[in-house]
Amino acid sequence: MEIPENIQEQLNQFQQLQQQAQAVGMQVQNVEIQIQETQKALEELKKTDDSTEVFKQAGTLLIKIPYDDALAEMEDKLETLELRKQTMTRQEERVMKKLEEMQATIQAAMQGMGQ
Repeated sequence: MEIPENIQEQLNQFQQLQQQAQAVGMQVQNVEIQIQETQKALEELKKTDDSTEVFKQAGTLLIKIPYDDALAEMEDKLETLELRKQTMTRQEERVMKKLEEMQATIQAAMQGMGQ
């Protein structure tokens, strides 16, 4: 039994959406790792006092910066990463919902072919 062209097209779209979901999932995981690293760095920074010398990486260099600037940058970075994670999680949820809808549509079409 040959699969009609419209169903084959839907299957192709479904596969592309699966790949997109996988890519978004990997991006969410990467951001979660960055959040954990940033939280750890922020915790360590807060254990020190403001007289501690702090350096930040700029390419291949380490640049000395004021403690307060380092603290503010780390807090801003953490906030930005958390917002990015929220956005990407919502995107992942939308893609997964679309996948479920497409799967149901394709299954219905395939069952209709079998009858």
